Amino acid sequence: MSRLKEYYKKEVIPKMKEIFGYKNDLAVPKIEKIVLNIGLGDALKKKDPKIIESAKETLIKITGQKPIETKAKKSISGFKIKKGQIVGLKVTLRKEKMYDFLDKLINVVLPRTRDFRGIPLTSLDSKGNLSLGLKEQLAFPEITAEAIEKIHGLEITIVTTAKDKEKGMTLLKLFGLPFRKT
Repeated sequence: MSRLKEYYKKEVIPKMKEIFGYKNDLAVPKIEKIVLNIGLGDALKKKDPKIIESAKETLIKITGQKPIETKAKKSISGFKIKKGQIVGLKVTLRKEKMYDFLDKLINVVLPRTRDFRGIPLTSLDSKGNLSLGLKEQLAFPEITAEAIEKIHGLEITIVTTAKDKEKGMTLLKLFGLPFRKT
């Protein structure tokens, strides 16, 4: 069992029950999944398959999972996108890999991110899910500056079972995510 999952069971559940008055452990919100996404806008403009392969390798190194290709649902002439064209890559993490990635995100990646002052509260949606974007993948320890051909962004979405923003934020704060002070 991962360190963060154990922490959730021993520390987070009792605190959430105390704060919100849950009577049952199963009623306490939990993290359902973490989705990582890379948009391939530059690869589409330059029509360079190396960029797509580089982004795939990056996601494999970061998550330990092979990404799936997301394709355009319809053609958009203004963006020069054809139906069925690859527009992004995504990986969905669940269970142990999810907790391991979250541990790495909180303790290694966010502190290494340049000019990081905390996660803004606007990153939370009304259901308590958190979406944050990183401008470069160099904050991850698996990625070396020499190995990458192109620096690209990475979007991370943490999906919770919380019913509202307050419960989702409390859950994520208890896990140790650093939110920006207002």
